[in-house]
Amino acid sequence: MRSPLDDRADPGSPSNGGITYAPHSAKSGVGVDSQLRLFIDSVKDYAILTLDLDGHITSWNAGAERIKGYKAEEILGQHFSRFYRPEDVAAGKPQAELELVAREGRFEEEGWRVRKDGSLFWANVVMTALRDEEGVLTGFAKVTRDFTERKLAQEQLRQSDERFRLLVEHIQDYAIYMLDVDGRVNTWNAGAERIKNYRADEIIGQHFSRFFPPEDVAAGKPQRALETAAREGKFEEEAWRVRKDGTRFWASVLITALRDESGVLRGFAKVTRDFTQRKQTQERRELEMLRDAVQARDEFLSVASHELKTPLTPLQLKLTAILRIVENNPAATLPVERVVKDLDVARRQVRKLADLIEDLLDVSRISMGQLRLTRTPTDFAALAREVVGRYAPQAAQVGCAVTLEAPAPVPGNWDRTRLEQVLTNLLTNALKYGAGKPIHVRVRMDSGLAILMVRDEGIGIAQEEQPRVFERFVRAVSERNYGGLGLGLFITQQIVEAHGGIVQVRSLPGEGATFTVMLPVNLVEPHGG
Repeated sequence: MRSPLDDRADPGSPSNGGITYAPHSAKSGVGVDSQLRLFIDSVKDYAILTLDLDGHITSWNAGAERIKGYKAEEILGQHFSRFYRPEDVAAGKPQAELELVAREGRFEEEGWRVRKDGSLFWANVVMTALRDEEGVLTGFAKVTRDFTERKLAQEQLRQSDERFRLLVEHIQDYAIYMLDVDGRVNTWNAGAERIKNYRADEIIGQHFSRFFPPEDVAAGKPQRALETAAREGKFEEEAWRVRKDGTRFWASVLITALRDESGVLRGFAKVTRDFTQRKQTQERRELEMLRDAVQARDEFLSVASHELKTPLTPLQLKLTAILRIVENNPAATLPVERVVKDLDVARRQVRKLADLIEDLLDVSRISMGQLRLTRTPTDFAALAREVVGRYAPQAAQVGCAVTLEAPAPVPGNWDRTRLEQVLTNLLTNALKYGAGKPIHVRVRMDSGLAILMVRDEGIGIAQEEQPRVFERFVRAVSERNYGGLGLGLFITQQIVEAHGGIVQVRSLPGEGATFTVMLPVNLVEPHGG
């Protein structure tokens, strides 16, 4: 940094730094030296002063008073060493600086200086030798600037950088290190040593490709990772990486491009975390899920084969009996009533078999997202009366008195066949688990929603089982006592949700269960339709 006094030096003078003054201006009558003195005196951001050969102060400007705290009358004639800390004075620093300036013509440094009140400030100091036209040393010019704020900011930044460096170096769970633009390791933290097993002196300067499996290196994956980070700003993946001893670990990797203010790529930051344990846990969980799926499949096949055989056995017996009657009796003497009765039993078993197959087909449709609705204007109340009437014989057979409360029409835009399926599933479910007890069915309109409630007074559902009753192939009771594939409630929920509605269950063991369906009457864009 050049002093304003330096600017007056005659570059052609052999004195190397001497000050000369131009003659008075003919127009203004004001000497250039006077203008310079006014300028120096008015400068407040710089302390500009002169010293004699021994270091005593011979001039003092407003900036010096502002920065150092002394008025001119307090400091003129005093030795400039009073601006130095006692330990610097004791070490002879002021005199050494004067000798250096006298010998080399100029001296510059940043260091601590002392104000009048004893407080310290960080000073940028330039001292220049003053020589006359013959090169004789006549004194010194001294320019000081207060850089305390800048010093504090730099120190805060340094401390912040140091804290961040220490933080990064001591992190154990993350491998955090830097790469140059070619992919060579520049820094190495404790986490990198713990995860990858290399010490810093073993790996710094080496290419990061040694962390990749050989097949990835052969395929050029490390270079592609750097190219992606450079192009897109970052590269991220989970994949296998290699430790020093050759063992592999499952790594979560993030590579970030580092660019300077002008956008030039300076290198990469790389963060790696060892997710091997999580990977193993995930694989175990997937294996358990696979085992559960296989077990569920086997259980389903067992149940399905049993359920499909159940109607086939009486069907086969009845058809065999009818065949024997026909073979043993002329047409004129056929026992019509018995044949009709056996055919009715056969028809019901065929219907049961068809229903089981249709349920399985529905599950397949739902799994593939192919459950479709054909909406038509439908009276929910009238449909309920029809279904309840159809199952009156079955209700009587199991000893259930079914009451229906549907006093008013409940019109809506629904898939009538699917809604009938919902009513049938809930009613037959109540007949199965509430046999011998009353069943209550209610259909009504409430706040723009069609509400269906089916309540039985049977065995009920345990609290912990209630969240699962709408899952496929799930039955909340023993299969020995109650048959079925465990699909009815699952299909019911899917149909209701396809209509934009919800189905809920409330139950206490031994007190029965209440299933409630709530359906919107109209939808602008019906789901699944």
